[in-house]
Amino acid sequence: MSNESDGSDAASIRERAESDPFCETVGVELVDVTEGRAETTLTVGERHLNFHGTPHGGAVYTLADAAFAAASNSHGDAAFALETNVSYLAAADAGDTIRAVAEETHRGGRTAEYQVVVSDGDGGRIATFRGRVYRPG
Repeated sequence: MSNESDGSDAASIRERAESDPFCETVGVELVDVTEGRAETTLTVGERHLNFHGTPHGGAVYTLADAAFAAASNSHGDAAFALETNVSYLAAADAGDTIRAVAEETHRGGRTAEYQVVVSDGDGGRIATFRGRVYRPG
């Protein structure tokens, strides 16, 4: 595939991302995907809480990683994570729907970089996730 999207790439990415078995198990939903951008949500339930009663870091990371995966693959070429990191800034409450928005911040050659902002229903930032991908083709 080329690096240019023909419009069907987003539909293909959406279909594959929506059928991701791990995201389905955790409860992550893909809300939107366009070239270089994706949005996911997760309604925090009791099963997502750690022993402090706040969302487990793994649940927040999974939400951000799903947005990162959809955004980085949205150009039609396979993208493989090279590195990721996350900074946890605040906690949400059980029952809250948290949102991750991934945006491409750099694309050059075979690598690209993304920033994902995870926020609560009021727009308060919960976490910032950064990731880089490699595109072999």
